[in-house]
Amino acid sequence: MDILFRDATMTMAIFGFFAAAWFGWARERPPAGNARWWLAGGSVLGLLLAVAGGVLSWLHWDSGSVPAAERAMTLCLVILGVEFAVALLGVLVLLAMDRREYFAPWICLVVGVHFVPLAGVLDNVLLYPLAVWLTLWPFLAVRWANRRDLAYGFTTGVGAGPALLLVALSGMLIALLAR
Repeated sequence: MDILFRDATMTMAIFGFFAAAWFGWARERPPAGNARWWLAGGSVLGLLLAVAGGVLSWLHWDSGSVPAAERAMTLCLVILGVEFAVALLGVLVLLAMDRREYFAPWICLVVGVHFVPLAGVLDNVLLYPLAVWLTLWPFLAVRWANRRDLAYGFTTGVGAGPALLLVALSGMLIALLAR
């Protein structure tokens, strides 16, 4: 794995942002106790990594990047376009079925699957275990939610948020070791 500095900082930025979003989604009807505090902490940490990664990426924009290759960028855009289309189609089907509670698990599943081809295009092995986790987690999250009478958004978010945060933190570590 030959992740360049800018790629590592972009990993911090992108995955930190989406970790914060998933921690936010997990705030859907959390159980009583301290859940809100650690979910807020995860969101704040994700946002801090996103901002730091974004600033470092901007400052080192000319340092090189795997997706900078024209073919890689084109493939990334195609993968993201397919991901958004499939996610939207699924959300529309769920809306038509009046099953909004499945939005979070559906989006998590689509995001997980999209990391499989993206990992190869970006030459980033960190994305393979993330792909497996985010593809399997929605099924486990729905089962957990049903057994404990929890919101699907909560159970999905508490599995997706920390996983994405771990990748953002890995990006930070790689960036630190690259310098």
